[in-house]
Amino acid sequence: MFGKEGGPTAARPEARNSGPSNSESTALSVIASGMRIVGDVESSGVMKIDGRVEGSVTHARQVLLGRGATVKGNVAADEVVIGGVVDGGIRASERLELQATAVVNGDIETKSIVVLEGARINGSVRMADLAVPRAEGQKTASEPLRIVTSS
Repeated sequence: MFGKEGGPTAARPEARNSGPSNSESTALSVIASGMRIVGDVESSGVMKIDGRVEGSVTHARQVLLGRGATVKGNVAADEVVIGGVVDGGIRASERLELQATAVVNGDIETKSIVVLEGARINGSVRMADLAVPRAEGQKTASEPLRIVTSS
C-alpha cells in the first residue's frame, strides 16, 4: 500500500470517465403489480411494468409490459414486448412483440413486429427502418396497414 514511488495514492487506480457506464444501459426499473404511476416515465435501461402507468414511457432500451399491466400513454423504446394493455401509440425502433394477451389501442411504428395469435391492435401499423432518415423526395410506404378487431 505504501510504496516507495508516490506514497498512499500510488496504490489507487486512477478513476476515468469514459462515457456512460455499463450499469446505466443495463439498469432494470420495475413498476410492480399494484403500483400506479401518474406522469411520464423515462429510463435508459430496461423497464419492467406489471402495474399501471398513466403517462408516456420513453427513452428505454427495452420495455416489458406484463399481462395485467396497463399504460395510458405512448411507449417509445428500442425493443417493446407487450402482454397487457396500451392505450396510446407505440414506437419501437428495433422490434415489437405483441403476446397473445396484448391489446394496443393506438398506432404502431416499428422496424420489426411479432404478433401472436390472440393479440389485438386497434390502430395503424407502419413498418419502416426508423433509424435511417428518409432522403428528400423519397417515397414513403403506401398507406399504413390498418387492423381493427372487435371483441
